[in-house]
Amino acid sequence: MGRSQWRRWRIVALLTVLLSALLSLGVAAPLAHAREREVAPPLKTYPVQGPSEEVVVRDTEEHISQQALRVEIADRTSADSRNLQPYKEATAHLPKDATGFPDWMKALREGLIKPRAGLAPNASMNVLDLDIVMKNTKEMPNVRFPHLSHTMWLDCSNCHPTPFEPKAGAASIKMADIFRGQFCGMCHDRVAFVTFFSCFRCHSVPQAAAKP
Repeated sequence: MGRSQWRRWRIVALLTVLLSALLSLGVAAPLAHAREREVAPPLKTYPVQGPSEEVVVRDTEEHISQQALRVEIADRTSADSRNLQPYKEATAHLPKDATGFPDWMKALREGLIKPRAGLAPNASMNVLDLDIVMKNTKEMPNVRFPHLSHTMWLDCSNCHPTPFEPKAGAASIKMADIFRGQFCGMCHDRVAFVTFFSCFRCHSVPQAAAKP
């Protein structure tokens, strides 16, 4: 094979490869999009409290707040850790909120879970039906704190006198402190709903209109 023939053969081979690649990209891309449309999971709606009535989330989508579940909280050096039931498996039967975490109050009201009042068989809950409205919320709606939904789970001593002194205005609560795990953040963002993505579950009381 002469040098000129070798060059022509190499050019033809290169053009053939490039043409094949372009054709495969042009055909494969629409097919991939078609397959994606065909297998797109159904939409799921989660009821939430706030201005909008529902949030639409795909079954396969993971809310950004779910990344917290990837943090290892069990002591894997303990032989008993292997007996722990995975979190998502344990909560799979419970209703979910807009972020995909268990809606604990809905589960409680529906009888799916039954918290125990104490270790003693005759222990009883000290349930208190009293709402506290916190008004020092700047431009945000005021915060309604419902004792009822909390005392259905917890005894008063869990929150009083630490971290909340049972006196109006005694605690100076800032959102930054809550995000750092203080005050409400001792449970929220860790056990109960994620505050950063559920603002209007607490900030639920519109501020009174300013006087002219």
